[in-house]
Parts: sequence; structure tokens; C-alpha cells
Amino acid sequence: MSVQKQVRRLTAPDIAGRKNAEPVVSLTAYHAHTASIADKYCDFLLVGDSLGMVMHGFESTVPVPLDLMIMHGKAVVRGSARALVVVDMPFGTYEESPAIAFRNAARIMKETDCGAVKLEGGAHMAETIGYLVQRGIPVMAHIGLTPQSINTIGGFKTQGRQRDQWAAIEADARAVADAGAFSVVLEAMAEPLAARITKSIAIPTIGIGASAACDGQILVMEDMLGLSPRVPKFVKEFGKVGRAIERAIKLYSADVRSRSFPGPENTYDVKD
Repeated sequence: MSVQKQVRRLTAPDIAGRKNAEPVVSLTAYHAHTASIADKYCDFLLVGDSLGMVMHGFESTVPVPLDLMIMHGKAVVRGSARALVVVDMPFGTYEESPAIAFRNAARIMKETDCGAVKLEGGAHMAETIGYLVQRGIPVMAHIGLTPQSINTIGGFKTQGRQRDQWAAIEADARAVADAGAFSVVLEAMAEPLAARITKSIAIPTIGIGASAACDGQILVMEDMLGLSPRVPKFVKEFGKVGRAIERAIKLYSADVRSRSFPGPENTYDVKD
């Protein structure tokens, strides 16, 4: 009789325990099938609100609704078995008050069965992070370039290029760590600042266009696969999936127009 080994899903404390240890590997995921593939190699999968841009054609993450995040979150949880699944809280679902943030975060956790949520913001969100953590919701923080604030930032700009900006960003990092976040994403941050923050706080830093000195890295899956039309400069493309898809569709189109598809092998047999 064979005994099937049950896979244990990683938790927020597992990720928190990776500070100054083996680097944390992570990617965004929005579908069950890509989550299943990435699950073999990633420590956590982020259902990022970037799905609004890479999947639904929005110009920014701001228009993404909560229901859309929950729908994709369910798919990623179903498709994965080992990785911690973290779901982004979209713009407008947590900023108003800690109580409203808890209501929406609890809905995400209950309806998707994910293991944590992520929200953007530093010191001004510390109270909300603490409120959620005290009520049983693990929180991943996100500082530096915060895409939901794109309308006030004025564009997707690297943060911390000038040293006079460092103090505020470092204060943000300390505030979210002290509030109880189990890790923090550092996005589009000057390398010396990211390295400095990583050394100074007790929780893992997850870099995206920040520094190899971070405790882990995350990329938008579509960006690193070469599937996104607009890819940030810091992204290394590990695949050319977009080109492969276009080539396949081009070949299919040519076959249809030449009436060579479907062939006998692509049709159902007729049985008496």
C-alpha cells in the first residue's frame, strides 16, 4: 500500500524566518495553471493587482476592484499546493480606516483561502498593519515605489535616488516592521538604500528593481516571460513567451487560410 506524502503549504512565519537565510523566491501569479508551474519553485506567489495592467489592459493598478482580486486569488490557491499565496489589497479597500481594512482583508482571506494579504504604504499605514496582524491577518508591506499612488507620485520613478529622500523611506521600513508585517516589498529603490534597509530591519525584504542585497526577489511573471508589452528596465527576461505565442498563432492562421487545418488527425471520427 503506497502512502502519498502530503505537501505542507508555507506560511507567513516561514517567510519571516528566512531573514538573512536562503533567499526568498517569488513571482506574481493570476491563473491556476501558471500557479501550478511556479509552485514547484517559488516560496510565495503574489496575486498582484498588477493583473489589472498585464491581463485586463488598465493603464495602472488603481481601477482594479476587490472582486477581481478575489476571483484570481481563488484560482491561484486552487492551482498551488506548497507556496504561500499572498493577495494584494486593491486601491480603496484599506486606506479609509483600520476597521474597513480588516473587513476587506477578512473577506479576501475567507473567500480565497490565501495565507496573507499585501498592502502599500509605510509609516502612515502602520496603524492599519498592526490592527490586521492583531486580529489574525498576516500582512506583507510594500514601500518605495507604490503603484497605487502613481497619480500623486507622477510616474513609475525610482525612489531614493537623492540621499535627502532616504530618511523618510527608512522610517517607513522601520514603521511597517515594528507594526508586525512579516516581510516588506521594496520596489524601484536605489540599491544602496535597499541594502541599508535590508540590514537595518528584522523582517525579510523582497526586492523588485531594488537590490541583490534584499532577502528575496519578486517579478511580475508576464514581465520575466517576455509576455508584457511594456517591461521595466530592471527586468531580466528569462523567456520569450510572447514571441512564441505570436509565432504559433501566425502558423495556425496560415494553416487555416491554406485549408490545411484541420487535417484528418484533428477531427473526430464518425462512428456508425
